[in-house]
Amino acid sequence: MGKRVRHPLVWGAAAIAVVLVAVGLWAFQPWRLYTSTTVDEDLPAVEQSDGTQGATEGPERSEEPEGAQGAAEDEVGEPAEPAVLAEGEFVSQEHDTTGTARVLELADGSRHVRLEGLASSDGPDLYVWLTDQEAGGDWFKYRDGRHVDLGPLKGTHGDANYEIPEDADIEGMTSVVIWCDRFSVAFGSAPLDL
Repeated sequence: MGKRVRHPLVWGAAAIAVVLVAVGLWAFQPWRLYTSTTVDEDLPAVEQSDGTQGATEGPERSEEPEGAQGAAEDEVGEPAEPAVLAEGEFVSQEHDTTGTARVLELADGSRHVRLEGLASSDGPDLYVWLTDQEAGGDWFKYRDGRHVDLGPLKGTHGDANYEIPEDADIEGMTSVVIWCDRFSVAFGSAPLDL
């Protein structure tokens, strides 16, 4: 008996199937359904020029009258809590998402988005956006509106801070969105009133 010759179409189909599976695994990363990361960052604070955290920088402090620290420090010399400019509770969109989003302003004027008690799913290319679109509903709208990209999502659970660029115009922003850039979907969003 002679050797059995496989048909070239069978080899071609097998090669195409292997490529499709590889691309599917790369794109969808299904193992992320079973992974999560937890972040536990403290509230953001103003950095002093000596590298320590405090409410104001050294030269400005010395100009204040003795005993008058004002809103920058509380009675025991601790940095004041950041001012809350807006906050909202997450609503689920493509994935179950819970927690609170806050927009904070520090004594030095820097602004941050803080996610607290976040619980969401993992996924590829997740980012935190401030957008001018309302929270919830159809997620395709977020690509059409104005947004400020605050960087990659640091963790799917816990508390994390995202600095808002100094030159970013956040007037009229109405939500914080956990955005999957690869598939253009919102995992969840939180309404704001800025």
